[in-house]
Amino acid sequence: MTQTRLHFTTRKADAERAYAALEPAFEDDGLPLAIVEIDEERDIHEVSLYVDAGEVDAVEGRIKAILADLSLSVPIEREVLPDVDWVTRSLEGLKPVRAGRFFVHGAHDRDQRQDGDIAIEIEAGLAFGTGHHGTTAGCLEMLENVVAAEQPKNALDLGTGSAVLAIALARIADIPVLATDIDPVAVEVAAANVALNGVSERVETVTATGFDHPVFAERRPFDLVVANILAGPLIEIAPDMAKHVKKDGSLILSGILDRQEQAVVAAYLAAGFRHIRTTHLDGWVTIHLKR
Repeated sequence: MTQTRLHFTTRKADAERAYAALEPAFEDDGLPLAIVEIDEERDIHEVSLYVDAGEVDAVEGRIKAILADLSLSVPIEREVLPDVDWVTRSLEGLKPVRAGRFFVHGAHDRDQRQDGDIAIEIEAGLAFGTGHHGTTAGCLEMLENVVAAEQPKNALDLGTGSAVLAIALARIADIPVLATDIDPVAVEVAAANVALNGVSERVETVTATGFDHPVFAERRPFDLVVANILAGPLIEIAPDMAKHVKKDGSLILSGILDRQEQAVVAAYLAAGFRHIRTTHLDGWVTIHLKR
């Protein structure tokens, strides 16, 4: 379907205020929203919202109303985009990723699999963590080492996204894996990828917000938990995480910027974990802790 990009430019502070107001307003609509720096010297940032044909006028009206509430008066421009599946096209242009023995690829790179690879195929149109991001690659490398050393029997992939990590766990350890996410669309994506990789019997995908979902009580304690989310949520759930990881069990955390490492580690030390090691990749860290 043809899309239109509605966009406006303003100084950084106002762009960030606008973005903060627009994000919750359009969250339920599922419309992609972006903020980018256009000119550092002139302090110009651009905010964009991508809208399907037929909704452009209504969405533009909502944007104008939100900006008016913020006392921002900026012209909103329109850019009609070609009818192209940009997600699929962009992923097809990505090279496959090797992380340890894991080889994460799309269907178009199946011929690059080699003997000894633990291949994970991710459908190109389903972009919820493809292995190309430094956080996912870091987790893959670390979980391979942890699984080899500890041989866990029961694992959790919290915030599973595309289920790359859950699939990796099921493939390398041959164990049951619970894969959860707060986003039901992500869970549909995860289930599709789990089936594509032939591990449906070992990986259970569930939509769950927080640890209150009954599936956690049923499946805990976990020998290994992998959580590739963001630093803020990881810090918030540290006390609950301690209740779900087995004594001497391992926790692999990522989605954390280099500068956020100390705050995350401190939260988990306070929750009763001990820090084993941290790896760095492309400005992101992956942290291994044990309870």
